[in-house]
Amino acid sequence: MSRVYLDYNATAPLRPEARDALLAALDIGNPSSVHHEGRQARALVETARQDIAAMVGAHPETVIFTSGGTEACNLALNLRQAPNGKIGRILVNAIEHSAVLEAAKQSDLPVEIMPVTPQGVLDIAALEALLQEETPALVCLMLANNETGVVQPVAQVGALVKAHGSLLFCDGVQAAGKTPIQMIAMGIDALSLSGHKLGAPMGVGALVTRPSVVVPPQLIGGGQELGRRAGSENISGIAAFAAAARSAMAGLEAFQNLASQRDSMEAALLAAQPEVHIFGREVTRLANTSCFALAGLSSETLVMGLDLDGLSVSAGSACSSGKVSRSHVLEAMGVPPHISQAVVRISLGWQSHTEDTDKLVAAWCRLAARRDPKQRDVTQTTAAE
Repeated sequence: MSRVYLDYNATAPLRPEARDALLAALDIGNPSSVHHEGRQARALVETARQDIAAMVGAHPETVIFTSGGTEACNLALNLRQAPNGKIGRILVNAIEHSAVLEAAKQSDLPVEIMPVTPQGVLDIAALEALLQEETPALVCLMLANNETGVVQPVAQVGALVKAHGSLLFCDGVQAAGKTPIQMIAMGIDALSLSGHKLGAPMGVGALVTRPSVVVPPQLIGGGQELGRRAGSENISGIAAFAAAARSAMAGLEAFQNLASQRDSMEAALLAAQPEVHIFGREVTRLANTSCFALAGLSSETLVMGLDLDGLSVSAGSACSSGKVSRSHVLEAMGVPPHISQAVVRISLGWQSHTEDTDKLVAAWCRLAARRDPKQRDVTQTTAAE
């Protein structure tokens, strides 16, 4: 049985260009060495820095290579100097990834949670009220949510944060290579990225900042990455990351076309089961992402049942040691437990075809037909509310 992979938001398959770049860089020198091989390695890293900067509208010298998105987010949470003085608090969007939420909890600064609307969009009025305080803040707002695909109003928030002399950190892990990003124009002060979401291998990422932002290092040692992140660079990973970034940007228009495939899939689901809940459908989403639920079907049963049918999907974030638990994202959106426990997330990518989502719809409908009849009335009551 041929398998269908529909979990690109968890990790994207390795792109051929990234594989080639990775293999070519395996036999190269240490970029901190001054001999020929070292200079070759240094040139590779600096070229990659230019490619990553070009992808997000930044300056190459502000790209700090890390071990992945989580390290980049943790590094960003260490920012302490804002235009109006020392940062004294952290404002975190309620639907942030755990790499941001948990890191913020470990901070030495007070943390305040910013609510979202039922569609999963940041409540701008709530943020504006929080920014009225004189103490400068580090505002944490992801570009796009990994579970629902909902895109946040970052440019609007960036202007608001700047007007109050604070800093804006955006987790760009899910958005990079999927939607255009011009971080400086959007008012973003720091942006986290991850290679494997683009089609590079796991184990490489970056934090990109404005030139004026001071980044206190978490790792101390040989002074690599201009003293902002010590440790010998992951040359092969960085080369593959840059190759994946170039490939993703070249295919950005084709990626946007995935929205029509996604929308057709959702229309078929609604035609088969009108009670299905599709989250974030009324607002801007990433073109590849669909998060939906039907009461009476548990997420665990769905993921396992679809897997047996040859379809790889998820129930949301892939960062919980493989366990299926209630989503804090949907909880923040006010989704009732009996709905949020029935969620499936489909995320398409550069190898996806219409036949893949057709197969998903057919398999999901077979599972939906087996749901507990007692749950149908609950679903209809909830939908009417």
